[in-house]
Amino acid sequence: MTTLAPNSPEVPVRRGLALRTWRSLYRAKWPLFALGILAILVAAAVLGPLIASHDPNRQDIIARLKPPLSTAHRGQVHYLLGTDVLGRDVLSRLLYGARVSLIVGLVAVCVGGVLGTTLGILAGYFGGWIDDVLMRLADIQLAFPFILLAIIFMLVLGSGLVNLILVLGIGQWVTYARIARGQTMLQREKEYIEAARALGQSTPAILFTGILPNILSPLVIIASFNIASVILSEAALSFLGLGVPTTTPTWGGMLAESRDQLLSGRWWLAVFPGVSIMLTVLSFNLLGDWLRDFLDPHLAHES
Repeated sequence: MTTLAPNSPEVPVRRGLALRTWRSLYRAKWPLFALGILAILVAAAVLGPLIASHDPNRQDIIARLKPPLSTAHRGQVHYLLGTDVLGRDVLSRLLYGARVSLIVGLVAVCVGGVLGTTLGILAGYFGGWIDDVLMRLADIQLAFPFILLAIIFMLVLGSGLVNLILVLGIGQWVTYARIARGQTMLQREKEYIEAARALGQSTPAILFTGILPNILSPLVIIASFNIASVILSEAALSFLGLGVPTTTPTWGGMLAESRDQLLSGRWWLAVFPGVSIMLTVLSFNLLGDWLRDFLDPHLAHES
């Protein structure tokens, strides 16, 4: 592993970037709140088995529909957030559901981002029939509502975490492809690209070490917003019973199970998963807003 010497010129640059990032976060305030919420979410997802006091799938009909802060026979709080219609602990299911939301959101965005960026760079750099074919495919996909396509594919492929990630990831490629294509078309005629060609640099090197770093900022911003939309899509599909298997706790599945209990006053069954989804989506959107301002070159001198 390579380490930087204390007098290396890269050290002050990295320190300056870290300081500028912290000042921007501190000045904006709300992104710090978002980072705090996401840190709690990540801790819940990673430490879920250690934090959860019950098996999320263990049923106890005697303890069904217990309200929050329900006590056991010795007066100690046994169900912090209550139980559902099958007597399963709501807090434990929330903790395990955070794993699904984070895994699907992050991995699906990576799949869609890598696929869309690669295709967009190829379309923008080479143009011609490659550009025509890829952009017509993008137009065809945009002609259908995404949630409808996701439902169709999940019905065909079947439920499962891998299938869900693939469907949601592939559904995101168009956005990245269009942005990468437009930015690549702007970069390919610049002098540094002409110099790289004149020096005999290979095409893959030009595309992924020359062009890609210069178009990465808008793609990162879009990815931060897309994580929130993917989490919402996963919750919607789980609500419809088309996400992961029902034996896996998910926030969307918990909302679906609470439908028949809302009118009976069992508010905790819908409120806790609903608030979890809202706070997660809000946090990623707040970070996306901050990234957009922080990475905007026109605002760099203000940081």
